[in-house]
Amino acid sequence: MDGWQQGETLELTITDLSSSGDGLGRWQERVVFVPDTVPGDAIRVRLVQAKPTFARGKVRQLLSPSPDRVRPACIVADKCGGCQWQSVSYPAQLAAKQQQVVDALARLGKFTHPPVQPILGAELPLGYRNKATYPLARSPEGLVKAGYFRKGSHKLVNLNQCPVQDERLNPLLAEVKQDIQERGWSIYNESRHTGRLRHLGLRVGRRTGQLLLTLVSTAPNLKDIELQAQVWRERYPDLVGVCVNLNPEKTNAIFGPETLVIDGVPYVEEIFAHLRFRIHATTFFQVNTEQAERVLQVILEDLHLTGAETIIDAYCGVGTLTLPLAQRAKRCIGLEVQPEAVEQGLANAGLNGIDNVEFRAGDVGELLPKTAAALSAPPDIVVLDPPRRGCDRPVLDALVALKPPRLVYMSCDPATLARDLQILRDAGGYTLTHVQPADFFPQTPHVECVAFLVA
Repeated sequence: MDGWQQGETLELTITDLSSSGDGLGRWQERVVFVPDTVPGDAIRVRLVQAKPTFARGKVRQLLSPSPDRVRPACIVADKCGGCQWQSVSYPAQLAAKQQQVVDALARLGKFTHPPVQPILGAELPLGYRNKATYPLARSPEGLVKAGYFRKGSHKLVNLNQCPVQDERLNPLLAEVKQDIQERGWSIYNESRHTGRLRHLGLRVGRRTGQLLLTLVSTAPNLKDIELQAQVWRERYPDLVGVCVNLNPEKTNAIFGPETLVIDGVPYVEEIFAHLRFRIHATTFFQVNTEQAERVLQVILEDLHLTGAETIIDAYCGVGTLTLPLAQRAKRCIGLEVQPEAVEQGLANAGLNGIDNVEFRAGDVGELLPKTAAALSAPPDIVVLDPPRRGCDRPVLDALVALKPPRLVYMSCDPATLARDLQILRDAGGYTLTHVQPADFFPQTPHVECVAFLVA
């Protein structure tokens, strides 16, 4: 095979989409990753990085567009780093995500014939996000900007609306920036660690329409914030609360540990699985309410709960899965590292009159064996919904030792899911019966899965 060099120009056809979101083509059996491309595109590409087995390129010319190439719904889709696949038709997005799950299980998990069900596509590929958190910045002219960072940079793309967020958030995005401008509040500068306001957080209850506005600031004393909060509450009748979250640290984390309620209440209420949840500014809650409900339904249909089961829900958050499961089981115990989430889970249980549920705060790897040991019999089912990095090894070791008859593993990263499923199969003797992918994040490469295992 001929060599290749950085700066060289090639012609190739994009055949796949990678899990990072880039298009993937091949030249002389070597892989070329090209952002902003669609399977079926014939392109002329300039290599910006050349390695022995792969390269990264940039489109110089679109020679022949793919039939799956569509006009983006967003006017800044070519600049904004929030969505990568707005030029890809929705059926092609779903096909790529389905393949991403199959490939991860086969290559990383070493499952010969991965039992992957057809992906659950979203009924609403746009306007689905119930939450948005926008970094703030100032333009060279001194105007307040809010938006997402340009792809591969820390340069902000200013937005006045976003087609993937719930459309009820758009007026706030456009108008609150102007109010911040007029108040003269300083904007945080990351490189100099000066200024106050870092982020604008917006939340909406999809079923209730309630709105929550949160400013993330390095310090609490924003001049006349109480007056401005009253103005916002009067202007937006569905705005139930205005908060300031304090994050004074030099960090990439969006939120700090303390949130002040300026006006109203510090949460929106949402109806999920016919239950009422209170969701605070910093609460983790699935951004796609409708798709999360569909996956919950898949879980309930698979488990066929009789009301006699004891269930442990590890990484339970505020009880999004715990409470619907508890309604159909004898007992449900939620384990969660964040004490605030546990408090909210207990409050949500009380709000819905569910009294056969417990929540325990602490490291899941330590809590899981202790909780199981205190039970009169082993748990019938353990549900796992870890963060993107997957389960910590002590959690997997505890499951292997406990050997509950059934496991349900919800994941937002097929790679870490495949790794953990391989461990549960090889070390724990579990059989993977099936995996159900679901699209929680249309217009992006991310895919959610729920895997079902039996001992």
